[in-house]
Amino acid sequence: MQYHQLGATGPRVSALGLGAMGMSGMYGPSDRAESIATLHAALDAGITLIDTGDFYGSGHNEMLIGEALRATSKRDAALLSVKFGGLRDPAGGWTGFDARPAALKNFLAYTLQRLGVDHIDIYRPARLDPAVPIEDTVGAIAEMVQAGYVRHIGLSEVGSETIRRAAAVHPIVDLQIEYSLVSRGIEDGILATCREFGIGITAYGVLSRGLISGHWRKDNAAAGDFRSHSPRFQDGNVDRNLALVEALRTVAEAKGVTVAQIAISWVAAQGKDIVPLVGARRRDRLAEALGALDVVLTPDDLARIEQAVPKGAAAGDRYAAVQMAHLDSERRG
Repeated sequence: MQYHQLGATGPRVSALGLGAMGMSGMYGPSDRAESIATLHAALDAGITLIDTGDFYGSGHNEMLIGEALRATSKRDAALLSVKFGGLRDPAGGWTGFDARPAALKNFLAYTLQRLGVDHIDIYRPARLDPAVPIEDTVGAIAEMVQAGYVRHIGLSEVGSETIRRAAAVHPIVDLQIEYSLVSRGIEDGILATCREFGIGITAYGVLSRGLISGHWRKDNAAAGDFRSHSPRFQDGNVDRNLALVEALRTVAEAKGVTVAQIAISWVAAQGKDIVPLVGARRRDRLAEALGALDVVLTPDDLARIEQAVPKGAAAGDRYAAVQMAHLDSERRG
């Protein structure tokens, strides 16, 4: 495993991180024992960065990770990145977002208990709360840094103006944002802003929720899988997107790797300040993702990949319209 410093002020983290969201029902049912075994396999392979959110499964994901950490000798190796602020009702629905200082301190208290730890390595609002200045949110997390409950502050899905305002309050270690061959919006200014401030990128959705994994089929969706409502998986879009996957498969096979491996390695190749987060919830998928670290892409490889999946070629937005409207990272101008 290779390790890089995350941002100018952050910890050294593995070149690949594990995103645990899918282990708590977002993509349909998951197997608890297999999820824990996958978390253990990740730590055994040298992965240190584990990403979660307190609203994943309404606390289920944090309790799952806490259980896995208690059962491994590598507990101290894990660097925990936690998103907060998403509000859910008892039926699992989404009711809003809250990044007020008092709220985030309450969320943090519950997170520490569920994970069974005394601090969070990177704490971040999952979205920009339009009702709360980012300075107030970051300032409150900075108080938690001073108190020892948080080590570093991150951001998620915010644009350049918000990044600048946040960085003026406290050093920001990384921006978590979707980045893949089919989601390249950060190249239009956000990535440059992060580099200006020495802010790393933890890239989620590197396989576009399985769409460009090489394994997705139109009959894959299970009950409770949010992809059934995702624009890129809808009729009229999915066939066009799967055609891009087949073009990418040709490039991957010529390289002797899988589609998932070439897609992950492409993200990693965009800079050592970028850490891909893979959402594996099974050990076989994790092993495949780890193989991407051995893939070296030449300039010719990158040109072939670009030809197979040109920027902007994906059909459909990465979220439904109502969610896109609330993404600070998607605001233009």
